[in-house]
Amino acid sequence: MNIESVKFDEKGLIPAVVQDANTKEVLTLAYMNRESLLKSAETGETWFFSRSRNDLWHKGATSGNTQKIVEMKLDCDQDAIVVLVDPAGPACHKGTVSCFEERVYGEESGGFSDYEILYTLEKVIEEREKTRPEGAYTTYLFEKGVDKILKKVGEESAEVIIAAKNRDKDELKWEAADLIYHLMVLLREQELPFNEVLKVLNKRHDKKSEPASE
Repeated sequence: MNIESVKFDEKGLIPAVVQDANTKEVLTLAYMNRESLLKSAETGETWFFSRSRNDLWHKGATSGNTQKIVEMKLDCDQDAIVVLVDPAGPACHKGTVSCFEERVYGEESGGFSDYEILYTLEKVIEEREKTRPEGAYTTYLFEKGVDKILKKVGEESAEVIIAAKNRDKDELKWEAADLIYHLMVLLREQELPFNEVLKVLNKRHDKKSEPASE
């Protein structure tokens, strides 16, 4: 990012929308001045400017809930910035994942967002592998090893094929969910973050978006 292209307001500030790089959930809205923006770029973690204290603050300096910066993007007018982060803990000082927890309009949908449920599932599988709680199915898979996990991926793939062949949408969605779960267990066993798979999809999409050469 070219710092000279950033359009700070009359107070020398620019609004920074902090977003989880994995779930795409908006975590907080803060402000940066020139110094905090430079510190963020230099350290790879978020630094902001506190308008109430009139001073810089490093997110997570006292709580440990730091935010590792994945990417920073300016909007088209260059007067607002989106900061994509990998958070080490809650973004809000109240202990919630996001500062935007209170609904003021719209119906409650319940559960997680489309992206968040995949990220949450990955974290649960990771925790199961580390702690191996007794009686948990995920523990059973890891203890049996890669051959068992591969067998389950194969079985669930077959179930997906059968459900699709039968034109049974209700069965298909359940079997597809089982396949995704077992695939994510396999990715964890192979020490391959799900985000790496998403990067491949992004690259493929970018290539399709490129204009054909003459």
